[in-house]
Amino acid sequence: MQQISFIAGNMLQTKVLLQPKAGKKNGKKNITAAFIALFLGDAKTLLSLMKAKFPELGLKKEDYKETSWIKSVLLWTQFPDGTPENAVLNRASASSSFKIKSDFVTTPIPKDGLQSVLEKLAESGDIWMVLNPYGGRMTEIPESAAAFPHRAGNIYKIQYVLYWNEPGAEAEKRKIYETRKFYNYMTPFVSKNPRAAFLNYRDIDIGSTDNGRNAYNEAQERTKHPASKELDKETGLPASKESKEFS
Repeated sequence: MQQISFIAGNMLQTKVLLQPKAGKKNGKKNITAAFIALFLGDAKTLLSLMKAKFPELGLKKEDYKETSWIKSVLLWTQFPDGTPENAVLNRASASSSFKIKSDFVTTPIPKDGLQSVLEKLAESGDIWMVLNPYGGRMTEIPESAAAFPHRAGNIYKIQYVLYWNEPGAEAEKRKIYETRKFYNYMTPFVSKNPRAAFLNYRDIDIGSTDNGRNAYNEAQERTKHPASKELDKETGLPASKESKEFS
């Protein structure tokens, strides 16, 4: 599973959602794994690919669903099956609070390490782990070609998510502590020197700037890894190239 993107090629995107769930018999939490996949092609082609690469799954034609791109957006964002397409126009924000942190894995986690991670996750309240494979087409594009540093050498990204509806500062403090504690536990298994993170999750534990006159210098000082090259390139991008690349 940790090498799936390198096995399946550029047309298949798969992520794994790991969640603690209470058992029916003794109430003890176990970990459930949900595999969510998107293939840019038809069901017949994917069926052949999965039989060749992952025969142990025993998938059949009825396990696949061909759909339009916009309906795949609803599926990928975990809307229930049958949700109307205009649901994407609903801009109402969720009422729950949440904390998100991230990691990148550059070396496969050994089997005993995975076992300990799952056991710790089961003990850590309601934290989710989302594993997003990298590689494939992303590996083919060099860091210098686009403002995104996490390319060749990264196997997958881990997203740690904790939602809660309990109001008050004490609940917030407790939930954030739980997330940070589990994040610290993951230290031996993820990227090092430095420990990388996904910018768009806006994890202020890592740092923040005041967006003032010195914001660029602050960000450049914090980076201190290959992303610093992206920072220089992005801020120095000519307007003519920017309009061409992003139009």
